Amino acid sequence: MVGYEAEGDGFRFIARPDVSAEDVILPPGKLERITGHMSGIAAHSETLRRHGQHLKRGLLLYGPPGTGKTHTVRHVIHRSPGHTVIVLAGTALRFVSLAAAVARHLQPAIVVLEDCDLVAEDRSFGAGPKPLLFEVLDAMDGLDADADVTFLLTTNRVETLERALVERPGRIDLAVEIPLPDPSGRRRLLELYAGDIAYSDAALADAARRTEGVTASFAKEL
Repeated sequence: MVGYEAEGDGFRFIARPDVSAEDVILPPGKLERITGHMSGIAAHSETLRRHGQHLKRGLLLYGPPGTGKTHTVRHVIHRSPGHTVIVLAGTALRFVSLAAAVARHLQPAIVVLEDCDLVAEDRSFGAGPKPLLFEVLDAMDGLDADADVTFLLTTNRVETLERALVERPGRIDLAVEIPLPDPSGRRRLLELYAGDIAYSDAALADAARRTEGVTASFAKEL
C-alpha cells in the first residue's frame, strides 16, 4: 500500500490492514454487495476482457461520520492482497492523476479517495473554478476501460458531491450507504469491542437499547 502525503509532496508505504469480515458490522447484505463489486469483477477479469466488457469501476461509500466507511475500506484492502493500493486523503487528493498513472502500471489496483467531498463538491456550491474536481474526473476517465482499477471513494456529505461524478456511468458504478447501526448492529459492535470482558447478555442488551442514534466509533469508545 502507498499513501501520498500532503507535506513534502512525498509518499510512504503503509502496512496492509488486518480487518476480517467478522470485524465489520454492517446491515445484512451490505458488505457482500461491496466486496462482490470489488473482487467479483476482478475474479472474472479475463472473461470480461475477452467479451469487450470494462473492468474499471468506481465504488462510493457514504454516510455520517463514524459509521465505519474507513473501517470497511480497510477490510476491502485486507481481502485484496494481490492488488496495489494507493490511498489519498485530505490535501493529498491533489495527487490523483499521479495515483491513477501508478495504478495503471501496477494493476490490478485500488485507488482510495478518502473524504472525496473535499475536492469533488458540486460546482453549484461556492464560487470560482474547482481544478481538483476536474483532475479527479479526468483521472477516472483517462484510464482504459479494460484497466483493472477500482476507484474507492468515501464521503460524509454525499448530497454535496458533483453530479458529474456520482451520476455518470463509468465513474461511480455502485454507491452504498453505511448507516448508523440499528439495535442489532449496536449489540454486535458492543460484543466485538468488549473483547474478552464477560459482560452479561442483559448488560449488552441494555447498552444497545440506550445508545440509539450513536455511531460505530462511539460504540467502540464506549
